[in-house]
Amino acid sequence: METTAEAAAAPAAQRRTSRPRADALRNRERIVAAARELFVEFGPDVPLDDVARRAGLGNATLYRNFPDRAALTHEVVLAVTSRTTRRAEEAAAAEPDPFVALSSFVHAAADERIGALCPLLSGVFDRDHPDLLAERRRLEEAVEGLVRRAMSAGRLRTDIAVGDVLVALSQLTRPLPGIACPDIDRFTHRHLQLFLDGLEAPARSRLPGSAATLEDLRRRS
Repeated sequence: METTAEAAAAPAAQRRTSRPRADALRNRERIVAAARELFVEFGPDVPLDDVARRAGLGNATLYRNFPDRAALTHEVVLAVTSRTTRRAEEAAAAEPDPFVALSSFVHAAADERIGALCPLLSGVFDRDHPDLLAERRRLEEAVEGLVRRAMSAGRLRTDIAVGDVLVALSQLTRPLPGIACPDIDRFTHRHLQLFLDGLEAPARSRLPGSAATLEDLRRRS
């Protein structure tokens, strides 16, 4: 039977064994956050030593978590996609007006730097990894839900599709590495609002071409 002393010692032992794991997870999160910032500022080819320095960690810690650039890029893409999906789900839950929900998501996605994924996706890593495909589907479903509800409520013009929203969002939030423009966020949100004003029903113009669907985007990616 376990003694009182042994029972008291067990939680302390568990804390000692769990502490390194918690530290390791925090270090991993710091590396991913630093990489995301530097990829936005300077592009996907930023030296990994700079990533470690921005994270406040040694190179050995970075390479222990991410042995190469492909592994780190994979994690950054997964993190940005996952956070953007949560933003879409939060907007849908918080805003009763479906067009306001869509607008809130678009601005939130800009803050997540979703446009930074575009240059990353041209890099050498497994774009068809099951984790990435699953998270991309979650994001597409969440945005499709926002678009469908806004359109059903008569708040969104009917000659567009979810692909139009995603394409415009990626183009208008794509960073310009190395320009060191401190006010770029202010311009980004201004231009996104102009785009959103053009989406609201009733339509004020006739759009050329056809709506961009998710199938169109998958064929071109």
